[in-house]
Amino acid sequence: MADLAKLPVTIVTGFLGAGKTTLISHLIRHAGGRRLAVIVNEFGTLGVDGDILKSCAIPDCPADNIVELANGCICCTVADDFIPTVEALLALEPRPDHILIETSGLALPKPLLRAFDWPAIRSRITVDGVIALADAEAVADGRFAPDLDALAAQRLADPGIDHETPLSEVFEDQLACADIVLLTKADLAGPQGVAAARAVIAAETPRPLPVIELVDGVIDPRVLLGLGAAAEDDLAARPSHHDGEDDHEHQDFDSIVLTLGEIADPAALAARIERLARDRQILRVKGYAAVAGKPMRLLVQAVGARVRHQYDRPWRAGEARATALVVIAEQGRIDATAIRAALEG
Repeated sequence: MADLAKLPVTIVTGFLGAGKTTLISHLIRHAGGRRLAVIVNEFGTLGVDGDILKSCAIPDCPADNIVELANGCICCTVADDFIPTVEALLALEPRPDHILIETSGLALPKPLLRAFDWPAIRSRITVDGVIALADAEAVADGRFAPDLDALAAQRLADPGIDHETPLSEVFEDQLACADIVLLTKADLAGPQGVAAARAVIAAETPRPLPVIELVDGVIDPRVLLGLGAAAEDDLAARPSHHDGEDDHEHQDFDSIVLTLGEIADPAALAARIERLARDRQILRVKGYAAVAGKPMRLLVQAVGARVRHQYDRPWRAGEARATALVVIAEQGRIDATAIRAALEG
């Protein structure tokens, strides 16, 4: 009976820009009467994803149930951030029925699973399931291809490509820990791209997994919530590149937050971000922009050179109208002066 009383937790993992926040926003709005709580692990100091999710708050998942952890990768800050946050959510009245955890794009899920064995929480919560999101278009493009010959050919074509990048290890570890893989942006990849991505995922996973195509985060929550996987008790079936290591580092990635003034034209900002991504191999840009003469705040989300922007809400009374963008890249590619100049045009 004690196991039946454990609070279920779903871990949502995936590479940068795979669509984790979009998925969780959908789950919040279609929870089917469940009282949800959400833990968001930001990479960088600007709370973009948490703010997006709080704007989706409903009575069964109020803004107070959505907590941001911005002090680093959740799998590296277990004792300082994760355990106290879970304890605080367990103490809420009314208590949540289900907790969703959105990891950063760089998080390795297995160290997080191990945290569920901590004495303070192990009898009170269980990992209902690990959901890995994979960008169909990115996978189909060969960014995580398991074929060493193909990787060698890529290296010959572009000396800047490493056959074993940290990104590939993160991707493989996320798949290896998953109970379900969601293949996102299937509409952009097309049938051939989806087929290619499925082949890569099948080759990388250590056991057969359901792979579900997804567009704009839309899925029946019953498919993802209530799996009963108890993943914390199944670690041996979820191998990692880092098994046997006491810890891991994410020093292969850097991020900066740039605060700029108002912009005149959203399309021009998007074009500058596209050029920046191509010229400096930027992985991700996300944040907000203040557009001159507009009462609404502009939400900006970029994965590589693909940029999306939309007005998300009015500026609040007393809120400083400013443009703030998180820029994420592999180590050595962050030059704050050059990036600022590129974005300011």
